[in-house]
Amino acid sequence: MKLKVKILDWTAGLPVAMLNEETAEKLGVRIRDRISIKVDSKELDTIVDTIGKLIRKNEIAVSFEIKKRLNLRKGQKVDVNLALNPDSLNYIKKKLNNHTLSKKEINEIITDIVNNSLSEAEIALFVSGMYQFGMTMNETVDLINAILKNGNIFDLKNVADKHCIGGVAGNRTTPLVVSICASAGLIMPKNSSRAITSAAGTADVIETIANVEFSIEEIKKIIKKTGACMVLGGALKLVPADSQIIQVEKMISLDPEAMLLASIMSKKLAVGSDYILIDIPYGKNAKVDKKKALDLKKKFEYLGKHFKKKLKVVLTDGSQPIGNGIGPALELRDVIKVLKRENGPLDLEEKSIFLSGELLEMTGKTKKGKGKQLAREILNSGKAFKKFEQIIKAQDGDFKKLRFARYKYDIKAKKSGTIFEIHNKKINTMARIAGCPADKNSGLYLHIYLKDKLKKRDKIVTIYSESKSRLKEAIKYYEKEKPIKMK
Repeated sequence: MKLKVKILDWTAGLPVAMLNEETAEKLGVRIRDRISIKVDSKELDTIVDTIGKLIRKNEIAVSFEIKKRLNLRKGQKVDVNLALNPDSLNYIKKKLNNHTLSKKEINEIITDIVNNSLSEAEIALFVSGMYQFGMTMNETVDLINAILKNGNIFDLKNVADKHCIGGVAGNRTTPLVVSICASAGLIMPKNSSRAITSAAGTADVIETIANVEFSIEEIKKIIKKTGACMVLGGALKLVPADSQIIQVEKMISLDPEAMLLASIMSKKLAVGSDYILIDIPYGKNAKVDKKKALDLKKKFEYLGKHFKKKLKVVLTDGSQPIGNGIGPALELRDVIKVLKRENGPLDLEEKSIFLSGELLEMTGKTKKGKGKQLAREILNSGKAFKKFEQIIKAQDGDFKKLRFARYKYDIKAKKSGTIFEIHNKKINTMARIAGCPADKNSGLYLHIYLKDKLKKRDKIVTIYSESKSRLKEAIKYYEKEKPIKMK
């Protein structure tokens, strides 16, 4: 069917087309079906939506991404037809039947994800297949290469980076490590994700006071000026497949091991990282136990050797949250307190110094065994805070934007006792019920650590929320699930 192009003034972030409901019915197309758009020798398959009066029967509305890819102009006629299911859907079914995928098959799946030829439901099937049956190391390598092939790559040299697999509430070490190491002269273009199942990701935290979405050229200018950045990887289109898969992982609350490995490694490789430090917290209620942590360590080390990168894995204590704040704004306050030497959380400070020290030794900025000392000196001197200020300013930030949710409630000890469990997953869930990470000013402030002795009426946790209903739900969750236990 021949239709006229209508270009709407919107960007979807991925190719999206819209048809009049009657036109869709004539084509035999339903919402979320695939259509092919063909003009001259160019053709693109995409997911379609339908709408009533905004689009005429002889029109097709396209997002900026389709306009750009097919070089379309307003009023131009294009051929629009119902598209066949892509071969990649058969490969996804193959994984769901517990079969190994070839390099070609994995690449087609990733290409179709980036081209928006697979629906969110179909991507969810791929995630479920990876989660249920896993992937071999060869499949994982092919997955990393496919993600890289379908994105952009920085051409930077001597880049250092660190990444945590997550699973520990708080644990906002990245802004501290980046500030310390960049002060020592390391190049650290940190491209992070938003939270998947936790209360905040590094991008969520920085976004409370600064922009995290920039073009590659803008990022290069920021790095040239400051030596570092803390930005949203998906916005750079460095690894767009990773970003799209993460969105689906959020919806179905699954984080397959193969995708965890591929997500982390593809982001590091896309920015040209030469030195990579991987932090794997383990312990009761963490994402992994010690046995699983050691298994992941071997796999990361294998990938480091395969891609010829200097990579080190450290196993850290994940038995309880790190820092006091849980949620974007509250975690940022912890970071600023540590940087300004204003009695910030000691556990967050010490872990950040440890990780910074490891990177400083890996990159030859100091001798082996002297990394922590150098990191501490940089932090105490105020250089790290100045570097953080410089990065935030370069990312159009303003510290005055930092604020906390308008409603809060203190949960207090009903009796004297000792804290013997702080459940990471439940703490993250409780913070999300309060509004995180969408409401960046919401979250929790923990007044306690494991083994702390409390008296009756001592504060245990303060809940912050932008709505009274969410605040009440978070309180109910605490009373029912008991994420913090005393004896």
